Parts: sequence; C-alpha cells; structure tokens
Amino acid sequence: MDLKTLTFVVVGLSFALYIGIAIWARAGTTKEFYIAGGGVHPIINGMATGADWMSAASFISMAGLIAFLGYGGSVYLMGWTGGYVLLAVLLAPYLRKFGKFTVPEFIGDRYYSQTARIVAVICLIFISFTYVAGQMRGVGIVFSRFLEVDITTGLIIGMGLVFFYAVLGGMKGITYTQVAQYCVLIFAYTIPAVFISLQISGNVFPQLGLGGHMGDMYFLDKLNKTVTDLGFSAYTTGSKTMIDVFCITLALMAGTAGLPHVIVRFFTVPKVHDARLSAGWALVFIAILYTTAPAVGAMARYNLHATVNTAVATGGDKFAPDASIVGETRPEWMKRWEKTGLIMWDDKNGDGRIQYYNDKSKNPEVLARAEAAGWKGNELGSKKDGKFVGTVDNDIMVLANPEIAHLPNWVIALIAAGGIAAALSTAAGLLLVISAAISHDLMKGVFAKDISEKGELMAGRVAAAVAVLVAGYLGYNPPGFVAQVVAFAFGLACASLFPTIVMGIFSKSMNRGGAIAGMLTGLVFTLAYIIYFKRDVLLGMPKVPDSDWLFGISPEGIGVVGMILNFTVSYVVMKLTPACPDHIQHLVEGIRYPRGAGTAQAH
Repeated sequence: MDLKTLTFVVVGLSFALYIGIAIWARAGTTKEFYIAGGGVHPIINGMATGADWMSAASFISMAGLIAFLGYGGSVYLMGWTGGYVLLAVLLAPYLRKFGKFTVPEFIGDRYYSQTARIVAVICLIFISFTYVAGQMRGVGIVFSRFLEVDITTGLIIGMGLVFFYAVLGGMKGITYTQVAQYCVLIFAYTIPAVFISLQISGNVFPQLGLGGHMGDMYFLDKLNKTVTDLGFSAYTTGSKTMIDVFCITLALMAGTAGLPHVIVRFFTVPKVHDARLSAGWALVFIAILYTTAPAVGAMARYNLHATVNTAVATGGDKFAPDASIVGETRPEWMKRWEKTGLIMWDDKNGDGRIQYYNDKSKNPEVLARAEAAGWKGNELGSKKDGKFVGTVDNDIMVLANPEIAHLPNWVIALIAAGGIAAALSTAAGLLLVISAAISHDLMKGVFAKDISEKGELMAGRVAAAVAVLVAGYLGYNPPGFVAQVVAFAFGLACASLFPTIVMGIFSKSMNRGGAIAGMLTGLVFTLAYIIYFKRDVLLGMPKVPDSDWLFGISPEGIGVVGMILNFTVSYVVMKLTPACPDHIQHLVEGIRYPRGAGTAQAH
C-alpha cells in the first residue's frame, strides 16, 4: 500500500474512533456539557488532561524548537512541565473544592463582582483564541502534507471534526475522545523516536540514546561538531540571556497554572483528592512525551544535516565540492515537503547543489572556507510570503523526521494521525472553554439569568460553533509558528488570570477593585508588548529590533513583567478601595483547607 493511501486509512480510522466516542458520550445536560458530569476517574482525567495539554505545540513544534535552539529550547521543557507542579500544588484542589463550572465563575463569585467575571471572560477569550490559532495551524500543516490537500481544505476538515465532537459531546464527549487521542499521539511520537534512536545510537530508549555513542564519539559531541563546522552555534550551549531564560520559563510555568482549558479539567473529577491525583497522573502521561522530545529534536537536526551534506556522516570535509547533495537528486521527502513551503531550496550560486550552512556566522574561518568553495550563501530554508527565507521552518522537524530517517510508511502514517490528534484535542478543549465563557458566564451569569438549562445548552453549542469558525480563520492566518503562538497565550495567562486566581485563594483581603485593575493591567500591558514587538508578523509593519526589548526580555517571556504589574496594581488598588466583605473572607478560609473535604462545596 502506498504512503498516501495508508495515511488516509490510518487517519480515517482515527477520525471514525473520535466520532464514535463523541456519539456514545454526547452531553445531555449542562453539567455534562461543561464538566463531563463531574464523575471522571482520576486516571482517565489525567490522560485526557495530557492530551488537552500536549497540543500541536508540544507534538509538532517543541522538538523543532529544540532542534534549532539546542540547549536554549530547554525553557519550553522546564516551563511547560514545571507549570504542572504549580497547578497541582497551588490551584487544582482549591478550585475543585469551590465547585464551580468555569474560571470566570470562580473569579466572579470570589470577588463578588459581575464586572470581575466579565473581565475574566475577556482575558479567557484573548488567551484561548491566541492558543487555538497555533492548534489550527498545526492541523493545516499536517493535512497539507500528509493528505496532500491545501491548507484551507485541511482546516475545513479539521474544523468539521472538532465541531462535531465538541458541539455534540461537550466536555463529556471531549474527555473520552481525548483519551483516545492521547493513545494515538503518544504512540505516534514515541515509535518513530525509538526507530531513530536505534539507527543513531543502537539504544531502544531515545532518552538514553541522546547521551549514547555514535561510532567512536558521543552523539551530542558529534552533533556539536557538525553544527559548529558549518557555522552554527554549538548545540549544547544557549544563546538566550539569563534573564530571558528565567522569564520565559516562569511565564510558561505560571501560564500553565493559569490556562482555563487546563484548569477546567480538574472540575470534572468527583472529589478534591481526585483533583490532586489527576494532576499527578497527567504529569506522568506528559513526561513520556516531554522526556522524549530532546532526543527527537537533536536526532532530527543531525539527520537533516547528514541528508544535505554527505560529509557529516563520513567525517570528511563538509566544504568539499561533492559534499553538498545535488538538487535534482534530493530525497523524495524533501520534494513532498516543498509543496507546503516549510522547506525550500534556492540555488544561489547556480552549481545545482544544496549548500546548508550559517552564512551569518561569527566565525570568520567558516565564512572564508565557504567563499573558497564557491558558496554564495545558505541555500536551504523555507518560503514566507512567496519568498525564500534562510531558515528551515521549525514545524517541519517532527513530522518530517520519519521520512528523513527512511522509516516504514506505516510509521509516517502514524505520525500524521498523531499530529492531527494533538492539535484537535487541545483545540476542542479551548473551544469548549470559550463556549462555556459565553453561554454560562455571560448569558447565564450576567445577561440572561433566567435562561433554562435547555436554552443554556443550546447557547453553549451555538457559541462553540462560532468559536470553531473564528479558530479556523486564525489557523489560516496565524501570527507565527505553532510553539511561538502558544507561548504568547501562556504569557497572557501568566499576566492576567494566574495572579488573580492565586490571590483569590491565598489572600482573604484581596477585593474586587484590586482584582479587576490587576487583570486589566496585566492583560493590556502584555498584549500591547507582544503586538508591538511582533508587529512585523501581526500587522505587516517594520520589525522592531530585539535590542529594544524591555530589560532584554522577549515577547515570549514578558508575561512575567505583566504578572508582577498585576500583583502590584492589585495590592495598591486594594488599599485604596473598600475592604473585602467578611462573608467572602470566610469563603476563602473554607476553600483553602481541602483536607477532609470529600466532595465539592457549592457557594
């Protein structure tokens, strides 16, 4: 069976599984639609949370970032994994004890303010739509390559599938669908990694293969020599400043703990204790992928260089005339991926060969050797706005890795199904959170308090349908590559919702004026900073140089400054406005002690 047919079969079977589960687990009540009835087993919820969490950014883009950033990419591993520790310790059990459906509902009740609830909804919508843009881009990338359709068609297919099981099944359908999606994506991620680890180091465990031998050298030493010989930075050294590394890591950690679509998963279990167990199980399921990602990124980087420059594998002169591969005989996988624009070859010196090196290297010896060899610049990159860009797209590395390593067709088809599962699982969770914010928090909570349960359920489904359409548009025109877009969402969550939730749990005196002012300050500052420094991508305006970053902090890490501003403004406004009522202070005392609280408490 040829690759295209096999991919259609594998992806089609996975779609049939998701749709079947959605029909079986369709929601009949608002409680099932919002929190899956509140009776999900902790292990099942942990697995669903893992799928909800391991989005297209984790599956498709994170290893690509690690492949090209090397050590610098560790901020994503540390931040996204560490965030779960914060979530399990600081938020999950307390929010579960509070016993509400949504994050804005908690904020509205805790801060005794409909305005606070509305502001929380605004923050949630900005965060969720920013996040979902990355997921829909991931869907388009996978479909455009593996199903050989254009990105628009791929997005429409993905939107239709998400619409079906998110709108019909609600949280109940999404929960059990995500369990199936977790199984698909984790097998799709680890099986190619095992194959490639065996090829490179002879070790069946990729985590150990990363530190293993390749011939007479350690693999990482071999990779370091390969990239530095061609003018790139050493793989095991970082290029980011210490303050930026700290801020990105902390923004991702706090953002994780403040993401509404992750928090809501802990409302679906029966007891407070189960919320802690869910977080623990989720961390186990997530760790399987996250400990594999560094090996996938490093091995993908090596295989890419070895494909384009034959001297990488032989240890010969990488600038020799015959070391660069001939463009006409380039591998079939490269020709297939060129159709997506994520990789592209531009023969600058007209010799018919592909030269891949850092033509902006700070090493004069590398540039001198390239010039002596007749090289006129790096010839391997990607297409952006119809023009050649001298960098290979990060999002290609995981999806193309099995093809680069010449793995069997069934492995390539499996990774296509995995990429789609990762993107769709998170997109569905995000869309449901948006739907709940509109139908439950705005309509039921503010504008139409007398609406019937049936009417609220219909409103939730209509809101989910509209959100799917908006998400599709954002996927068609996303502001950056997948992991970068997702990092912006984490920054917004870190600056807006996280401080407000933490203060709501651990500060009896924080009042509504402080919470509202803090949320708005964190959101507006962080969003404005991201737009200003990414205006070349978002608005088509001239790029602002990175040297203008505030304190040297990138847009991915600026959420930490927004978080500090949120805490500061909240405290100052709290001191200048009426004190928090006594009954709210007693409420906070009640939710801060989860021990002995076997069931959720409604307030």
